Amino acid sequence: MWVCATCGLAQLREDPTVPEEPKGVEPQALILQAAAAVSRVEAAGLLPADGTVVEYGSPHGGSWLGILADRGMVPVSGAARADLIVDCFGMMHAGDQAAALDERTARLAPGGTLLLQYHSLETIVRHRQWNALRHGHYAYYSTTALLAMLSAVGFHARTAWTFDLYGGTVLLAARRDADEPGSADEAIDALLAAEERARITDPRTLAGLQDAARDQARALRDWLKTARATGQAVLGYGAASRAVALLHIAEVDSDLLPAVTDASPAKQGSRMPGTSIPVISPDELIARCPDAVLLFVPDLLAEVRASYPHIEAAGGRWVRVDAHVG
Repeated sequence: MWVCATCGLAQLREDPTVPEEPKGVEPQALILQAAAAVSRVEAAGLLPADGTVVEYGSPHGGSWLGILADRGMVPVSGAARADLIVDCFGMMHAGDQAAALDERTARLAPGGTLLLQYHSLETIVRHRQWNALRHGHYAYYSTTALLAMLSAVGFHARTAWTFDLYGGTVLLAARRDADEPGSADEAIDALLAAEERARITDPRTLAGLQDAARDQARALRDWLKTARATGQAVLGYGAASRAVALLHIAEVDSDLLPAVTDASPAKQGSRMPGTSIPVISPDELIARCPDAVLLFVPDLLAEVRASYPHIEAAGGRWVRVDAHVG
């Protein structure tokens, strides 16, 4: 990761890979957060009646268009302008950040609102979420850096909302300077103050993520070795890219973790990259009756407990990798 000394944007130094990722199943936590986000935007008076919308979504899946359609918003395609531009974890996948922001702002109709949702860099640092860094994710936004990027194209942040998703997700609403006076509200001020206290644009602050990677990898390997030594059968859940990095750095293979489960049929039958660990279906997970299931995506906990009660009914337990391993 590099951080710009001028604007504070954190980015991957380079990303030579262009893989076509298999689509994941949209987590229930993401669906619920999208509904809550749209409700807050509506309450703030930023959803125009019978307005138009363009969505820039994440390549990992998920969409707000259905929820917005229920509010009377109409999607437009091609190069048409819209009253609302929604980017939910989309722009971070763009190798050319300036071009990506230019594209989005150019499609916003006069008087319209740009909504940008991002996993806060301050959250990533505070929770030591080092494996949020991965190929395909070029940019990692602080509110400080994003406001500077918006200012450079004649936009200002009007307000923002925070959500618990991924430990701390921000939805920022921005408008053109020409459409209304630029003045940040208390929500923006609070985000900026928290980032200043955290020294979020200081490279020395971000360097702590390297220590987190080493510490968490060691803790995971030690935990799995202890489980094996005590005769516990452990499987994983969530074949996400963040799990790939953790397993590889921890040098965990199928001898310590025999399989990882994922609900996406596109991932089943493959393996975790860089390891010999196969990806299996939820049916096979239930059939194996593990003593513990290591959950690599903590936001899924409530969903998997409700979807697969068989695990706990058979005496097994769910173990969040962030809370219990490192």
